[in-house]
Amino acid sequence: MTLNVGDLAPNFELVDTELKMRTLDEFKGKKIILSFFVAASSPVCETELCTLRDSRDELSNLGAQVIAISNDGPFANKAFAEKNNLKFPILGDYKSKTIRDYDVLMPDLLHIKDYDAAKRSIFIIDENGKIAYKWVSDNPLVEPNYKEIKDFLSKGN
Repeated sequence: MTLNVGDLAPNFELVDTELKMRTLDEFKGKKIILSFFVAASSPVCETELCTLRDSRDELSNLGAQVIAISNDGPFANKAFAEKNNLKFPILGDYKSKTIRDYDVLMPDLLHIKDYDAAKRSIFIIDENGKIAYKWVSDNPLVEPNYKEIKDFLSKGN
């Protein structure tokens, strides 16, 4: 099922880098920038998440919290987070359930059979749990438009 702007964002329960289960519901009441990324420690993902890290204060001032999700396990995500000083939640969807719920599954990454990953994508979820913004790329080498994300948030959407 394809999710669109205005739809209720599917809840999830995913493991973080400290082996705690986290849910979308625990972040309700603030804007969420849900960043699905392809793979921990891959070059473009590192650039993307470091850009979000470097924008953390600005995004926070716009009332937004970043949450990143990949299908990597908690140990790979933790090493990635520590190496890059990422202070926002990085969640592991190792069964790709949430990735499928958001319809951003990229099957056979790098033409490797059954090596599934998340398409690089951004969902901004409003304070009421609805999708307010959606960007999905079929090309894992394309980064999101960071200025567009900030402009969207600054308009008070």
